[in-house]
Amino acid sequence: MNVTLTNIPTRTKRPRKDGITMVMDKGLSLRQAEDMIESSGEFIDFVKLGFGTSVITKNLAEKIRLYRQADIKTYFGGTLFEAFIVRGMFDEYCAFTEKFGLDSVEVSDGSIEIKHDKKCEYISKLAKKYTVLSEVGSKEAGVIIHPGMWIKMMTKELDSGSWKVIAEARESGTVGIYRSSGHAHTSLVSKITNSVKQENIIWEAPNKSQQVWWIKQLGANVNLGNIAPQEALALETLRLGLRGDTFFTFLPKELSKKI
Repeated sequence: MNVTLTNIPTRTKRPRKDGITMVMDKGLSLRQAEDMIESSGEFIDFVKLGFGTSVITKNLAEKIRLYRQADIKTYFGGTLFEAFIVRGMFDEYCAFTEKFGLDSVEVSDGSIEIKHDKKCEYISKLAKKYTVLSEVGSKEAGVIIHPGMWIKMMTKELDSGSWKVIAEARESGTVGIYRSSGHAHTSLVSKITNSVKQENIIWEAPNKSQQVWWIKQLGANVNLGNIAPQEALALETLRLGLRGDTFFTFLPKELSKKI
């Protein structure tokens, strides 16, 4: 920090187990990636190369190398994993991942239906070599998954080797753990957090209002994902109570009184 302020939440340090920020790269140029790293790289733990962008991204190897040099773990979006799987190309997916030297992967079934036992089999195989993040929830609007099923799937995927499970919301933040309005399914979240350790879940939260809600609910070191590249630094100010939305969240009551 450029100055010392009192009553600032203590943030975890990289490499983090909680307090993770995952940014979604939907097609940044090399220069844009460099700018993001320069401005906020120290606050970013993972970069997800969104959905299938890695198939057509120019200078992909150079971009991945930039992130690696900045100690930011990088992985292909889960939709790309599904694109390989639906074509029966699991081995080719592994080869593609290895070609670019990635040490993290995402396993999801938000676009296609994969039997859960089979999904967990993929997780177990990949966990022998990679840090696996597995996504739970559907990308389809209106698809309702019972809280007990969310918990069962998350627990089984963690037991199968996932380092973290990601609660689906898409880049829109209007499906999965959120209502179409963008507001969280509070009863669902409550039941999940009562059964699955907070540190094991990354909550997708692409919108500022969602980020604010999670920080107020679960604290400065909640794991958040699908953050826009230009919002990584701003998210860190929310975590530290240095933005109006969370300004009073971490201050003691005596400092919250009118001055």
